[in-house]
Amino acid sequence: MTQNEQPASADNPAENDNRPEEQAAAEGTPKPDEAAQLRDQLLRALAETENVRRRAQREVEDTAKYAIAKFARDVLGVADNLRRALESVPTDAAGADPALKALVDGVGMTERELLAAMERHGIKAVQPLSQKFDANRHQAMFEAESPDKEPGTVIQVLQPGYVIGDRLLRPALVGVAKRPDSAGAPEHQVDTKI
Repeated sequence: MTQNEQPASADNPAENDNRPEEQAAAEGTPKPDEAAQLRDQLLRALAETENVRRRAQREVEDTAKYAIAKFARDVLGVADNLRRALESVPTDAAGADPALKALVDGVGMTERELLAAMERHGIKAVQPLSQKFDANRHQAMFEAESPDKEPGTVIQVLQPGYVIGDRLLRPALVGVAKRPDSAGAPEHQVDTKI
């Protein structure tokens, strides 16, 4: 080095222009491949944030929609008991006694009001009579031969099912048609000859 030459320093920008990568690192700007990697990480973080936001919004909506499900299951027993009370009174007895008729009318109005309130809150009865058996919405209690019904068809509803929105609260208890045995032929033959 001569006397007029000065050592390389950070104060002399001309010397730093020869090494742009070092200058970029010194200034805190990333290299091109690092910039692409950081951009990718940023995009992934933004996408994940948006997914979390959507998931949280969906959970809030579901909570609002299905918050009464436990209470609704408990109220279904009340609706069943009101129906049983109405079915237990013979029709001719209610006509003969005015007090009994008034009681039956009152229980009927109470049942209708309860069912209307349940309907307003999205709770609907499932009445599957004459429909195909659906294991997702029905619980088969028995099978019975039915020559006029297709096998697998619901022929009797023992207890109605209920849904809230698109979720099942309680399956309907049903009887299902099965194929009738062939014209009196024994199902199994046992060889009795020795």
